[in-house]
Amino acid sequence: MTTGVRRRLGVEERRQQLIGVALELFSQRSPDDVSIDEIAAAAGISRPLVYHYFPGKLSLYEAALKRAAEDLAGRFKEPQEGPLGARLLRAMHRFFDFVDDHGPGFSALMRGGPAVGSSATNALIDSVRQAAYEQILSHLDVQNPPARLELVVRSWISLAESTALLWLDGRRIPRAELESQLVHDFAALAAVSAAYDEEMGALLRRMIKDEPPNGPFADLVARLLALAS
Repeated sequence: MTTGVRRRLGVEERRQQLIGVALELFSQRSPDDVSIDEIAAAAGISRPLVYHYFPGKLSLYEAALKRAAEDLAGRFKEPQEGPLGARLLRAMHRFFDFVDDHGPGFSALMRGGPAVGSSATNALIDSVRQAAYEQILSHLDVQNPPARLELVVRSWISLAESTALLWLDGRRIPRAELESQLVHDFAALAAVSAAYDEEMGALLRRMIKDEPPNGPFADLVARLLALAS
């Protein structure tokens, strides 16, 4: 019979383990409600050892937030193939997967938490928004966006954040419905802007040119026509 020997983790391995443990706990409860003792117990180490790798909960929270931010930013990545509406819908599905899995942590980040207001936290939040912004522009095949398009895309990203936070508060609207609605919101924002600007009009026509009859954008048009009839 052989006895298993626990391998001692290296410094970076232990840091990554603690970040993973903290993320798991933060996904269940607000970071304000998670103690260093709980993180240490979940990692199977002592409280002083946690402080050996991180000077305090704030630094551990920021490290966990950095990993979560990188994960969230990646949810907007999508192969630039096929209809735009379907691409946006898949991105929204992955976005809500993240929100669903990390609800309390997502709320703490956007509404308040131990690091909110710090320069590090603000930079991470901005990096996620910027990554989403750049991904949307890449799907639109636009490198130098005009002011109206920037307004549309950044407004839509803010709307997606607000929608996710409201959904977490009781989940009173079906998630799939909100995913579709956000894609419709993007098209609607672009359409309103196009009504005021020919450059946006040309972009909108290009957006919907190859949309299939059963796609999200066509679904929005059908719903609006039904309201008008």
